[in-house]
Amino acid sequence: MSKITTVKEAAARIKSGSVLHLGGFYAQGSPECLISAMLEQGVTDLTIISNDTGTPNEGLGRLVEAGRVKKLYCSYVGLTPILPKLIEEGKVELELVPQGTLIERIRCAGYGLGGVLTPTGLGTVIEENKQVVELNGRRWLYDTPIKADVAIVEAYRADTAGNLIFRRTQNNFNATMCTAADLVIAEIVEPIVEAGAIDPDEIMVPGVFVDVLVRKGV
Repeated sequence: MSKITTVKEAAARIKSGSVLHLGGFYAQGSPECLISAMLEQGVTDLTIISNDTGTPNEGLGRLVEAGRVKKLYCSYVGLTPILPKLIEEGKVELELVPQGTLIERIRCAGYGLGGVLTPTGLGTVIEENKQVVELNGRRWLYDTPIKADVAIVEAYRADTAGNLIFRRTQNNFNATMCTAADLVIAEIVEPIVEAGAIDPDEIMVPGVFVDVLVRKGV
């Protein structure tokens, strides 16, 4: 069965109440066409894991602005001005996670590991409501893996088997997110080529992880 479909059909597989890994670093590597389709289809009550919230006009920020998000796991939210108000009103729950800890929590979910032990956040508000573990004479914060129902990412190139290549900063969290979701949808910038047309040494995400491919704008 072909992995290639339309943006609209792919977005229809994302249901209200889903947990999403959403790629992007200040919207670089965010699947903007899929986000637009989600907005059009009325998907809401989303829990989203992403490095940051983008801006009101780019990336995750568009979903936040539209009131489609109920919970966020992010490292930085400073470019989405509406978010503090939404948090104060109880419309959005936010868990700020140090960037390195966030990507490792996602990696743990993808690699089948039990969680992360890290000193980052000790003695700060990050420590609140966390389990502290003493090991080898040191204190560590224990953080659980973060798995998603769906991961949506943007890649630069792909073949029909789902093998992906990212371009420069487009990579960011995307490759790791592809390992840690039940369904992975990749939005591709360049035309999708036949399987075998990509040098195996260039592949950044093997096609076994990718379920659905869409061409950007199609």
